[in-house]
Amino acid sequence: MASITLNHVAKHFGNKVAISDIDMKVEDGEFLVLLGPSGCGKSTLLRMLAGLETATSGEIHVGGRRVDQLPPSARDMAFVFQSYALYPHMSVRRNIAFPLIMRQFKWWFHIPLLGGLAKRRIERSPAVSELVEKTARTLSLTEMLDRYPRTLSGGQRQRVALGRAMVRQPEVFLMDEPLSNLDAKLRSAMRAEITRLHQRVGGTFVYVTHDQVEAMTMGTRIALMRDGVIQQFGTPREIYTSPANTYVARFIGTPPMNLIEGRVDAGMIKLGEANLPLPQALAAAGREAGRDPVLLGIRPNALTLAASGGQGQLAGTVSLVEHVGAESVVAVKLSHAATAHDEEGAVAGEIMITTQGYSELKAGDPVSVVLDLSEAVLFSRSTGEQLRAGLALAA
Repeated sequence: MASITLNHVAKHFGNKVAISDIDMKVEDGEFLVLLGPSGCGKSTLLRMLAGLETATSGEIHVGGRRVDQLPPSARDMAFVFQSYALYPHMSVRRNIAFPLIMRQFKWWFHIPLLGGLAKRRIERSPAVSELVEKTARTLSLTEMLDRYPRTLSGGQRQRVALGRAMVRQPEVFLMDEPLSNLDAKLRSAMRAEITRLHQRVGGTFVYVTHDQVEAMTMGTRIALMRDGVIQQFGTPREIYTSPANTYVARFIGTPPMNLIEGRVDAGMIKLGEANLPLPQALAAAGREAGRDPVLLGIRPNALTLAASGGQGQLAGTVSLVEHVGAESVVAVKLSHAATAHDEEGAVAGEIMITTQGYSELKAGDPVSVVLDLSEAVLFSRSTGEQLRAGLALAA
């Protein structure tokens, strides 16, 4: 297996910039998730790695070897497609064995009788047969080897597609939203299966998805993309607890991070009529903003509800309550503070709070919100970038 290095990689479709000057290093054995909304360039970047798209500029290296000028067949990568892309006229056994058969391809394989006999001979050879059987056992497909794709469920077809990639024993596995066609329960099961596969195989995986749950549960690192640009590259925990900007803050998390406008002065942050002391690290970061307004970013689980107002609390009114199994999500319209608008259409002045158990609150109830600022971050109101102590505020 091998590391992947992208040096100033870009992709243009005419005047449209799909990928803009990406630099990235994926270590050997990592599970990298390319995350972002539709049209952000994540699938285009994956296809450039595979050689299915040509980079407009830049270099791609795998294991120290430059591959961006090589054809797909010479890159030693396996690609798992969103649509499975199985051959319907071939059995599961032949689908899995097909990459091994094609390694020994001869021009006369196109002759119907001779080609069929040659392919069958390769498929039944001890080396190929043993590898196919081993792969099938790994993916619990042994009893399905002689069946055809049309007789399989969606999850079984996905496992066959994974088996076809595994049997090649490639340096890199590339997966383009492989679970998007499955129902929620099966998707959860397949997430765990792919994670276990990565642990067993120990290969380098690059996985494309728009689903943040897949990204947070499967990836060792995540590259969150927007309009062809990587917004943040880090571990799931880094991206969740310390988002680089307000876009990342609002994209990651369900419900997403709350953004409350305020001003920092002398180690305190003023949110509407409330004036709260900041932890030392946040106070130092807030000084970078000077007199400019900031956005306090705080996750819904770092907020709690109280029945009556008190010092250091934000007053508001419940506007919506959603019961989600073991917890409830409560939307609160603040009385004297406003959240920032964003492209997701967040309601001005409204924040989301998660509480354990079944909440008895209902729309219209007055509440007070208590903030745990030890889990908060600060963003520049003008640029949206996170404020960090010692870093000058971007213009």
